[in-house]
Amino acid sequence: MPKFNWEARTRTGGTQKGVIEAATVDFVEAQLKKYGFSNISIKAEAKGLGFKLPSFGGGKKIDEKDLVIFTRQFSTMIDSGLPLVQCLEILASQQENKAFQEILYKIKESVESGSTFADALSKHPRAFDQLFVNLVAAGEIGGILDTILTRLAAYIEKSMKLKKQIKGAMVYPITIMSIAVVVVGVILIFVIPTFAKMFVEFGGELPAPTKFVIALSNFLVKYFLVIIGAFYATVWAIKKYYSTPVGQKNIDRMALKAPIAGPLIRKVAVAKFTRTLGTMVSSGVPIMDGLEIVAKTAGNKIIEEAIYSVRQAISEGKTMAEPLAACGVFPPMVVQMIAVGEATGAMDAMLNKIADFYDDEVDDAVGAMTAMMEPLLMVFLGTTVGGLVVAMYLPIFKLAGAVGG
Repeated sequence: MPKFNWEARTRTGGTQKGVIEAATVDFVEAQLKKYGFSNISIKAEAKGLGFKLPSFGGGKKIDEKDLVIFTRQFSTMIDSGLPLVQCLEILASQQENKAFQEILYKIKESVESGSTFADALSKHPRAFDQLFVNLVAAGEIGGILDTILTRLAAYIEKSMKLKKQIKGAMVYPITIMSIAVVVVGVILIFVIPTFAKMFVEFGGELPAPTKFVIALSNFLVKYFLVIIGAFYATVWAIKKYYSTPVGQKNIDRMALKAPIAGPLIRKVAVAKFTRTLGTMVSSGVPIMDGLEIVAKTAGNKIIEEAIYSVRQAISEGKTMAEPLAACGVFPPMVVQMIAVGEATGAMDAMLNKIADFYDDEVDDAVGAMTAMMEPLLMVFLGTTVGGLVVAMYLPIFKLAGAVGG
């Protein structure tokens, strides 16, 4: 469908520009007049060469930052009294992410065809997840769409911050380990064989550390491709195992019990659970629907099953705190605070307080883990590389001692 660039005057006297995808110029003009625009100028967008490079990975990903900006701007426009379709048109025309822009135009067309905004969003799960769709549906029903969108933007921003903290904690150790593997690999494959030839020419008995390093170097040089293949085969096997229900459950259970990462994973899960459920409850989404959505987005099979068991218990007439305590996944403090929230009728406020607390806990845990890993990684790197160097210089020291004697 062709695109048209338009420029027109608004009711307040200002000038506005945009792009509309439509069948004809007359349709574009009729749409703009319907929204109250005047002095309309429309030009067909120039066509390209009609050649596109093949896309890999299903096109450009919808970034969370784009989603936050869209949600906040949409909330402001709705609060200002602009019609829904006009908001979508304006936001789509100024969207730089072409994949997201295309989705917004399709949503606009769905709304114009009679669909609710939530139904139109649900057709594009790549950009709008179940949480987003259900909260928008609650906002449409309650007539508080602008308020819901503001809450959604705040939720996504805090979720982004949490992910950024975790990624930031992983960058340093992964970088150091990668450098260590490359350095040790280069030494073993290229440097050690040179030393080994030199030692053969010298003759004599080599120290045990030197023999070990040379044997390790010979093994790595001989079976380098086999090792690389075994590594990728192991990664593939783990992924394949994790794709099965039993494998996912076992690996997620081990992750929660891991010595250093386990407590952090649990804290992240609690923060995500309380933040998401708190946002949904405060927006008017029924607790049963909220728990189902939270379970699906838990990211850990053990926690997902725990949330489903809580949902099942609530459907049988129990309180939320009782099954939460029984599942053994959530800390006692979280269970007690939720019990207080249920008793006082302030569940949403209590869930958000727990989320704020655990956001800080995650921040502290990430900082402590990073501070602890820095010296450990430095010691590991120094010991590994230094050990290789010392092992290869031991025969030289021995030879020098023999010559000096």
